[in-house]
Amino acid sequence: MKTLLLGGAGFIGLHLARRLRADGHDVTVIDDFSRGRRDDALDELDVEVRSADLTDPAAYAAIEPGWDQVHMLAAVVGVRNVEKDPARVIRVNTLALMHLLDWLRPGDRLFFASTSEAYAGAVTTGLAPVPTPETVPLVIEDVGSPRYTYAISKLLGEAAVLHTARAKGFEAVIGRFHNVYGPRMGADHVIPELSLRAARGEDPFTLYGADQSRAFCYVDDAVEAVVRLMATPEAAGRIVHIGNDAETNIGDLAKLVLRVAGVNPAIDHVPAPAGSVARRCPDLTLLRELTGYEPRVALEEGVRRTFTWYQESWKP
Repeated sequence: MKTLLLGGAGFIGLHLARRLRADGHDVTVIDDFSRGRRDDALDELDVEVRSADLTDPAAYAAIEPGWDQVHMLAAVVGVRNVEKDPARVIRVNTLALMHLLDWLRPGDRLFFASTSEAYAGAVTTGLAPVPTPETVPLVIEDVGSPRYTYAISKLLGEAAVLHTARAKGFEAVIGRFHNVYGPRMGADHVIPELSLRAARGEDPFTLYGADQSRAFCYVDDAVEAVVRLMATPEAAGRIVHIGNDAETNIGDLAKLVLRVAGVNPAIDHVPAPAGSVARRCPDLTLLRELTGYEPRVALEEGVRRTFTWYQESWKP
């Protein structure tokens, strides 16, 4: 099977490329390497790697047709990136996708990576239950807040993908990722950040928003869900939550990371960053019904794998 991964040098992209190669796919990765890395992990996968700016329509003009699967993972993500340059988030995430939709042909099959941030405002305003299904209203609480630009770009992306797929006659699956973690995801996410600070022996250990809760999904489980959805004809035209529905609070997560690291510092509790959602947990009913998916990697095992990788292999 011939598979194209746009943004395939990033965190989920690299792990997905590894899995697809193991399954026998002929994989091509296209990335601008503004966030993803051209490193040994990518070079060892035996995939074709191309560098291109996907916000430029010429990048798509250079891509040959005839792919069995196309995965759109390219985007500017991460709270620090969003707050630093929200205009870039809107521009890159929108243009890269719109040019892709112009390029796709009837009969193609697309996976579009969306996010749980799309419905975060509905949870905060009390319009959505937790665990949260795909059918809740989508709310942007403050269109002028930099933090919401990522969610806005993905809301537009979901609508553009669904409507363009119907208009042009290609198949599309939208996966909303929920707190996916694991090796090689950078340092600007909660589990790697806690792991790196624990490994450095930070004491006192600053902990933000200990009473908030999330449902963390190890990257291998997220990749399994993507693979299953792309092999399921009934998933076409659907928005499907991808994650793990075992909820934990940040305080307990920090205790787990510190235990894995073998340290016992004093904890300095501080409030969560402004705009951070108090709870997030996906309702996985639809994903289970479509694919039979069940997350396999428990949080403690995933944290151990992640901590070990960052301790042994992390290079800033």
